[in-house]
Amino acid sequence: MATDMRESISKVSAIAAPRNVVLVGASEKAGGWPSLVWEALKRYKFPGPIYPINPNRKTIHGEPCYADFSALPEKPDHIVMLVPGAAVPDMLSKGAKAGARSATIFSTGFAETNTPEGVALERRLADIVAETGIAVSGPNCTGNISAKNRLVTLVDHRVLNIEPGAVALVGQSGGVLLYANHILADRGIPVGYLMTSGNEVGLACADYIAFFAEEPSVKVIFAYVETVKDPEKFKAACALAQKAGKPVIVFKLGASDEGRKSAVTHTGALAGSAEVFDAVMSELGVIRVTTLDEAIEAIEFVVHMGLPVGRRLGALTLSGAYRGILLDAAVGTNFLFPKLAPETEAKLKPILSVGSSVGNPADGGFSVLTSVAAYIRSIEAMADDPNIDVLLLQAELPREPGMVASWEERFRLIDELAAERKKKVAFVSMFSRVLTDYSRQMRAELKHVAFVQESVKSLRALEYLARWSEAAERRPSKGAGEAKREPAAREALNRALTAAKFVSPGAAAALSEPASKALLAAYGIAAPAETLATTVEDAVKAADRIGYPVVVKAASKDLTHKSDLGAVILDIADADALRAAHKTILANLKRGGFAGKLDGMLVCQQVAGGVELVLGVHRDPEMGLIVMLGAGGVMLELVKDVVFVAPPISREKARAALARTRIVRVLEGYRGSRAHDLGAVADAVVALGNMAADLGDSLASIDINPFVSLAGKKRGLALDALVVLKNPSR
Repeated sequence: MATDMRESISKVSAIAAPRNVVLVGASEKAGGWPSLVWEALKRYKFPGPIYPINPNRKTIHGEPCYADFSALPEKPDHIVMLVPGAAVPDMLSKGAKAGARSATIFSTGFAETNTPEGVALERRLADIVAETGIAVSGPNCTGNISAKNRLVTLVDHRVLNIEPGAVALVGQSGGVLLYANHILADRGIPVGYLMTSGNEVGLACADYIAFFAEEPSVKVIFAYVETVKDPEKFKAACALAQKAGKPVIVFKLGASDEGRKSAVTHTGALAGSAEVFDAVMSELGVIRVTTLDEAIEAIEFVVHMGLPVGRRLGALTLSGAYRGILLDAAVGTNFLFPKLAPETEAKLKPILSVGSSVGNPADGGFSVLTSVAAYIRSIEAMADDPNIDVLLLQAELPREPGMVASWEERFRLIDELAAERKKKVAFVSMFSRVLTDYSRQMRAELKHVAFVQESVKSLRALEYLARWSEAAERRPSKGAGEAKREPAAREALNRALTAAKFVSPGAAAALSEPASKALLAAYGIAAPAETLATTVEDAVKAADRIGYPVVVKAASKDLTHKSDLGAVILDIADADALRAAHKTILANLKRGGFAGKLDGMLVCQQVAGGVELVLGVHRDPEMGLIVMLGAGGVMLELVKDVVFVAPPISREKARAALARTRIVRVLEGYRGSRAHDLGAVADAVVALGNMAADLGDSLASIDINPFVSLAGKKRGLALDALVVLKNPSR
């Protein structure tokens, strides 16, 4: 893996399994966080010593209290910071020098305040973390749970069920994780780890994910993510989880402009778009859910039903209405309700009453309720069907003993059946429901079947897991998608970087349109015939060579939006029209206040027909360079039919991305029109991926709009292009 995560795993281990816990800022004040953390450590029987530090107290809760680290009976191992934010950096430095390996910082007042003072305080804290190498959770966090090690510093007024479990939670919001823990507990799913990362001055979500990937007891990881500060580390951690066969389920803030603004306010960092996050992370086994409810249902499926998940569903319902609801819920997914095998239908017909559906989904109605034996025979028949991957059953957990139709017995028999036959079985309720103590007790007894709530969100959760399963099967080998770059491409890159005039370190510099197209051409992305002319008569000669009609554009690296200033004129039919266009463009530039250096006029072959696409490379603030493709020209803003694909890009990957657009139907030959060469479009996407890989930190963006695809076996043409380079020096 490109990024070594061993240090991350070691540091999280120091937080999760400390030898002792030192409370800095300990207090007996009722309801205060220092008292609540002390009570949690005691209540859940942390096995190591707990040392309070407060120079103003001799005892805390009847136990000795110490003035500072040097007064402790042994070296501190894990520090819990409960002092005001301004005091944290110095105290952390002292604790690290005294031998502490890790710390959880509850204190606030850092970058989350979005004030210069808070940002400066966080920067100072980050310097100390980097200098000492101490593992830090927070600041601005609400504590952690490591059930295996009986470590509970999480502040929660509800009594927790602390036992090792298959679920690990991590996130920048303690509140989200706290309530997720409650819901999972209500569903009978113990959480083995809950780690709140806060502002992530030290450890980030990526570090915890890497630790969970290596932890044998963990089956599924849930992360609440506001910002990804180190994309390469995050990708490396998720790759570890993918290799271990563990889905990483992410609820990502930043799906909307408002959400991204909220993330900036909450954590002091910039959130990237959800679409780009999906493009990069889905290849690494990350599931981004759109609601927190979907995350809970997905976790339920993984814990109790297991992976992988296939797309062929079978269902037995208790009413015709719910049969229709299930079919509607599957619309928009790639799930199938395949025809039952003949032997399955033969087994079901004698069991199901007249008027019931024997197809798939089967409507058992009243007939399967007449006896436990009839119901179980129906389930056995469908469980044995070779055409079914997952069996969905309409039922919900009983709220009290003695429920009608002996459902308790049915559930136990089906749980045994699922275990014996290794069949994936899930019970789906018609509505979301609150479980009772009796429901939870029964849920805990049934280890081999899932109980999911409400069909639409449950099928969406199952769809995520089916996609994850498919991606796991086709996970590319190391280096897949990378292509050999020709020496000419390298030389063109070097020329472009040398020619770029950066005004300062980190600044960006746009190439002129001819220079942009020359760089693209070195990677195989062609442009129409065109010539840069420095005089009007040279422009006329160029047009004579190219052939009318032509397009004339002002050419300058300082002119990035030519159309806005009237610096582009189309449909020029002869020399007189060209001279007039030349004069008009110069007048438009003067009127528009253009003060840059004009290189001349670009005289271009006018391309008729074709389908206008947009191709480009964008630098996402979180995920880095990402390639975009879709409908271009005026359609770009009108319909926003674009998809993103992460470098490196193979031809297969480019074709798959193109297939996700709506414009691909036009390219394939919509309503009898001539088909286009999709391979040629895919090659242009691959070329952009290669450019992104070659340029790396030296690339700010590439915009090709429009890129025209021509019908038949013809390569596409970049009609307009803009490459913006970036000075990688800081």
